[in-house]
Amino acid sequence: MTSMSGGCQCGRIRYVAEVASDEAYLCHCAMCRHATGGASIAFVNLPLGDVRWEREPDWYRSSPIAERPFCSVCGTPLGFRFVEGAGNIDLTLGSFDDPSRFRPVRNYASEIILPPWQDVSHLPAMRSDENPGIVDRWMKAVGKLPD
Repeated sequence: MTSMSGGCQCGRIRYVAEVASDEAYLCHCAMCRHATGGASIAFVNLPLGDVRWEREPDWYRSSPIAERPFCSVCGTPLGFRFVEGAGNIDLTLGSFDDPSRFRPVRNYASEIILPPWQDVSHLPAMRSDENPGIVDRWMKAVGKLPD
């Protein structure tokens, strides 16, 4: 088990999770797309007891069977859990401070995967620090690029 921290963009909601596995998965369901604004969302599934919230997140009842933790200040989606009988919670991979250890092991709701977004490895890549407009904005605002 490894203790890993994470939270929302503004820092109001923070958690520490005890993580035993490097496994993560992508959910392609329409509800997750709407909840996150993405083509899919990467989740890490953990036992509820292995997640300690330093500050309780806000919760949105996203369907008759599920609810989602989020930050009502910055809007960061933090996860998903079933309302009844939940022994586990899915935390959004991107909410971990360092999600680099996780590896995708499956797709969920594969019947509605958006094929053009499934493999983007062939697309041209650009680093943030190669975009003069972004660099200029960050330098003027705070004097450095974000971490």
